[in-house]
Amino acid sequence: MRRLPVPPHIAPRRVLVAALALLALSACDQGGGQAQQEGAPRQRQAIPVGVFQVKPEPVTIGETFIGRIEAVQRIEIRARVTGFLQERLFREGEIVDQGKPLFRIEPQIYQAIVEQRRADLARAEAERENATVQLRRAQELVQRNNIAEATVDERQAAARTAEAGVLQAQAALRQAEIDLSYTEIRAPIAGRIGLALFDVGDLVNPESGPLAELVTRDPIHVLFQVSQRTLLDAQRAAGDEGLDANDFVVRVMLPDDTEYPHPGSVNFVGITVSQQTDTVPIRAEVPNPQEMLRDGQFVRVLIQPKQAELAITIPQAAIQADQQGNFVLGVDGEDKVRILRVETGETLEQGRVVVRSGLKEGDRVVIQGIQQVRPGASVQPSPVDPNQGA
Repeated sequence: MRRLPVPPHIAPRRVLVAALALLALSACDQGGGQAQQEGAPRQRQAIPVGVFQVKPEPVTIGETFIGRIEAVQRIEIRARVTGFLQERLFREGEIVDQGKPLFRIEPQIYQAIVEQRRADLARAEAERENATVQLRRAQELVQRNNIAEATVDERQAAARTAEAGVLQAQAALRQAEIDLSYTEIRAPIAGRIGLALFDVGDLVNPESGPLAELVTRDPIHVLFQVSQRTLLDAQRAAGDEGLDANDFVVRVMLPDDTEYPHPGSVNFVGITVSQQTDTVPIRAEVPNPQEMLRDGQFVRVLIQPKQAELAITIPQAAIQADQQGNFVLGVDGEDKVRILRVETGETLEQGRVVVRSGLKEGDRVVIQGIQQVRPGASVQPSPVDPNQGA
């Protein structure tokens, strides 16, 4: 087949089109190569996290119990004689000194009894004096054989009877004076007195019940129960040196979860175990100068050893849990995340937890950026303050 000749004015145009097509193909090749380069897998960058390098530090670990405040002395003010209340000599709720008059029972009847007993004593003393004179006269007469010996014996017996009558009258007078003194009821101890349970004009007697209650203020007792297991653990920790109450300090936590400012000390450990609760009673004595603690109040009691122990602690927020137990995320020498299984202990202040096992000195624990990493991930660790939490 014969080709037709290309006109001269068309040939340059075809050459231009072919050149433009080659340029377009070259651009497509370059664009495809760039897309392929961008689609290639990139190497992941290390994730920045905050870590805490653990080390043992002195901590004071204690046990918490529920305790009850009890006054060192609680006295019920009672009437010791029968009579009508004449006066109440205190303001309810005030502090009273030892010996202060609190109540006065009408004393007139008892004053009359005292006067009667004094008269009885005077009569008995007169009878004794007469019997003594009669005995002396009889002894003089018997020496001159003017009376019989039997008469002297009778007068000796009469003299001894008169002496006994004097002793009896003296005892009756003392009893009457004691009863008279009981008409004025005084505070047996210093303390704060409560409500008056009887009013002026009421008839009271020893069977009437307490007229008021008086309690001491400072110091004050805290009573709580400790299980046998806790006590045995403390004894084992003490070792051969034995468990000494002086090695512990008692801190009281008030109902508003604040710490009472005055620590106390254990002054009694029970000698028997309760069969109902399997616990041992413990009593501590705590200063109470501002009377922030009141008799009958329930509080939390924290017992801590006076000497701190070395332990590893971490922020509580760094601890996670799964079906196998508690763990933390640690960073190894290659700056990769790995799981560290831990056994936790007591919770301390500022949200820190004691780690009993699973960590050693120098381990790095992730406490910031925990949600951004997984085990095996490469991280860029930087030290942070552990008190900032996770």
